[in-house]
Amino acid sequence: MNAPQSEVPAASVSSKVPVAAKLGAAALLVAALALAAVYGIGGLGGNDGNTAKCAGTLDSAVRLKSLAVGDIAAFTPAESRRDLSALAFGAGAGPTTLAAWRGRIVLLNLWATWCVPCRKEMPALDRLQAKLGSPEFEVIALNLDTRDPERPKKFLADIEVKTLAWYADPSLAAMKALQKLGLVTGLPTTILIDRQGCELGTMAGPAEWDRSDATTLITTALKSR
Repeated sequence: MNAPQSEVPAASVSSKVPVAAKLGAAALLVAALALAAVYGIGGLGGNDGNTAKCAGTLDSAVRLKSLAVGDIAAFTPAESRRDLSALAFGAGAGPTTLAAWRGRIVLLNLWATWCVPCRKEMPALDRLQAKLGSPEFEVIALNLDTRDPERPKKFLADIEVKTLAWYADPSLAAMKALQKLGLVTGLPTTILIDRQGCELGTMAGPAEWDRSDATTLITTALKSR
């Protein structure tokens, strides 16, 4: 997470700032706001503007609470309306957002090759996609390696992952946006998202996602409309 930055006391700032400097600062601000919009940071969450869109999400989340047992006992159903559809990241053909999966249930898993529990649960996520993947459901395994992009691809090839599509966020922008909402405190983190792009619940830590506890949770979510 980003370290807090100290503020400069107002009295120490000269009122005679050159016009060029002011224009430069304004340009940087515009660029920062544009970047935030691209990566879904600015309006991500939707607690105010999109409450109607996620109106039924909490009812669905409540129905999942009793299913958080066994392998997925750490799954925490959503308690507030969070619209995650603006979350952006890289895909095989270029950048995309979760809005591209509108109409489908999504299991978004954040992982990296330096995270040992992430590596261990990846085969289970692959098997889950093979078992339940359809036009109604997809596992999005979002890789967060920041250096060599071939390393995670080689790892997936070595463990014979065959059904998961390639998604990556080497800038970590998506992870930071989710951190601001309190949804990510470490890896792996997995978020179940409804057909509208709203959070149904989040799990911190690994799980055997292809076992009955997890598949029951997901098939129950699939029945929600």
